[in-house]
Amino acid sequence: MGMRWGCLLVWLGMVACGEASSVSAQACPAGVATRVKRVHPPGSDTYGRVEHLTDVQGTLFFSTDSVSSAPVLWRSDGTEAGTTQVRVFPSGDDSFLGGFAAVGPTLYFFHHAPEAGLELWASDGTGRGTRRVKPLTLAEGVDVGMATEVDGRLLFVLDVMMRPPQLWSSDGTAAGTVKLLDLEGALGLAYARTLKVAKGWLFFRLEAGGTTLWRSDGTAVGTRLVARLDQGETWVEQVAGAGDLGLFVLRDGPNAEVWKTDGTTEGTVRLDTFGTQARVLGVLGGQVSLGVSTEEGTVRLVRLSLAGGGRTYVATLPNPGLDLVADVQRSTVSGGQLYFSVAYGGPSPVPLDAKLWVTDGTAAGTRALFGPLLRDEERGSPVFATGGGPVLFVAGNDTRLWSTQGAPSTTGRVVSLSPEAPVFPAEAFTRAGSRVYFSAVDETGLRQLWSVPASFSCPPGARGAR
Repeated sequence: MGMRWGCLLVWLGMVACGEASSVSAQACPAGVATRVKRVHPPGSDTYGRVEHLTDVQGTLFFSTDSVSSAPVLWRSDGTEAGTTQVRVFPSGDDSFLGGFAAVGPTLYFFHHAPEAGLELWASDGTGRGTRRVKPLTLAEGVDVGMATEVDGRLLFVLDVMMRPPQLWSSDGTAAGTVKLLDLEGALGLAYARTLKVAKGWLFFRLEAGGTTLWRSDGTAVGTRLVARLDQGETWVEQVAGAGDLGLFVLRDGPNAEVWKTDGTTEGTVRLDTFGTQARVLGVLGGQVSLGVSTEEGTVRLVRLSLAGGGRTYVATLPNPGLDLVADVQRSTVSGGQLYFSVAYGGPSPVPLDAKLWVTDGTAAGTRALFGPLLRDEERGSPVFATGGGPVLFVAGNDTRLWSTQGAPSTTGRVVSLSPEAPVFPAEAFTRAGSRVYFSAVDETGLRQLWSVPASFSCPPGARGAR
């Protein structure tokens, strides 16, 4: 082994043994994270999934399916007795559920089956109140995405092979489920690069060689051009929310343009341009925090005022060097602090290390909090604010669930590692009511529904946290 990689492994070992061990003795008592229900019974095939966790006014809806069983719609109030099947759909290789979205007290979702094609469904959480709204298409190679609520209506995009994507709207009736527009030149739909702001649902298009921003309120007349962003072709690199504002980053050749929008022409403004990659981390006190890549492979924290007025450099995050490249993965805001994961990559597509950072927007308040995190080459390590104080994250390749409130004394395991411990994936957490839900593998080796309270005081230092 060469000197460079030998030193690197020593550094990674120091991170793994030093940082993690400093808080490894702190852990929540058993029972904070609990299995809500065994939704895949013993003997089921190991490919069973728990997916589409969706909050509908405090009630959780989700689906299960596997190679050998039919797709099932479920609802849960967070208790075992209150976690029940709503409807079992026909089984088959091409039978699946997807596109879950809440509109008021109603869950909308899509079912696809070989005989029926793609159908829009709605549910109030009861078997009798779960109904087919409208069959949509029998075409093969169809996908649905971007399902969201706008002004009491459901908006969604149908992507049919060899055709332009289609924007649809529904009021929950067959007659009121209509196609609004063919989205020729739509940008970023496959990567969920759209925005929802107070003025409606926003999406991007290439038109006449230029990049434009569009808005829809769920009606044909309310679907229109908002602003021309660039005279040439650009790429939507990232979208992010900031209350009633939308933030997005356009990649224009080597430059990253950071924009804000409220869904109006005059409210769509370019804040700044960087000559390298820039990622929006979140908003603190009217300032947009960014992670900007440097030529040295590090990440520099920069703040931009939402009101304009130039950039402020906060700090450059240290990097072990040795040809590693730092890359910001995920971020969240909680308790006036910004939490974000940074991966450090080398020759392998899998990051060699990933660390959790926290900042209050100042150099003195920016620090590495924990490492290593889950190293996932495709999705990154999840970082989730519960809304009740704790921030959940996933540590190490043994994928233990941890929580923090921004200091070593408030950082600890939510679930201790043991032969019967669940394994946590790099999938999103979902809050519904007073609990946060996720899927995890239990001692049966099958994926089940788990949850933690949105607010809890462990490890012990969390009681005195900010």
